[in-house]
Amino acid sequence: MAVHTETKPKSSGIGARFADKVVLITGGTRGIGRAVALKMAAEGARLALGFFKSRQKAKETESEVKALGAECVMVRGNLANPESIQKMFGEVQEAYGRLDIFVANAAMAMFGPTLEMSLEDWKLTLDANVTAFYLCSKEAAKMMDGHKGKIVALTSYGSKRYIPGYAAMGTNKAAIEALVRYLAVDLAPRGITVNAVNGGPVDTESLRIIPGNEEIVKESVKRTPAGRIGQPEDLANVVAFLASDEADWIVGQTIIADGGVSIY
Repeated sequence: MAVHTETKPKSSGIGARFADKVVLITGGTRGIGRAVALKMAAEGARLALGFFKSRQKAKETESEVKALGAECVMVRGNLANPESIQKMFGEVQEAYGRLDIFVANAAMAMFGPTLEMSLEDWKLTLDANVTAFYLCSKEAAKMMDGHKGKIVALTSYGSKRYIPGYAAMGTNKAAIEALVRYLAVDLAPRGITVNAVNGGPVDTESLRIIPGNEEIVKESVKRTPAGRIGQPEDLANVVAFLASDEADWIVGQTIIADGGVSIY
């Protein structure tokens, strides 16, 4: 891959909070990750979008981002593989020469009754989620050394509440929220801010593969004061805020953005 030139993308939308900022988003081609990518692209970001399986979806999102006038490179990576993670960050380094914002959105889920999950599946979820976030954060921090950086992780309300069949994922998300606190303290002296966004049910492909998802949606709409389920853009707005200079004083926090479903 050739070294990227220093041309700046055009910006549309409100202002250009991310003008010339290099942003890596794992799982950046669908769902919440895609919504974050489009929002940041509209505000001047230079994007690297991580994906694993669907090249077609990656191409579609890449086209959408470039249509907004933003620079974009696609980086394929298997987050359960440490070598693949290093390669992914290496490609971002080669393309842009630095990293300003890392959004940890990608996740691998295994569903089923808590005590019926195999040890192999349990370890795989840990590797692809918690360990992956740890390793990605280490690589991101290296590339952010010498200038201010932002790390934002996406978690879910399964980290705090029981969801049938969600034990592995809920445990992983809770661990990520704990790791956010530790990383925030250790990286603050280096000018790197770390936070997380915890959303309630959001209308994505990921929600639709959870066992009993129809009942989850029905109950959430019933309990949410707004009377609707969350949309990817709802979470993207919060992620973008935490990744901006406006959120410099928010450190090591998990922001709950669930439309109020968790207050009942």
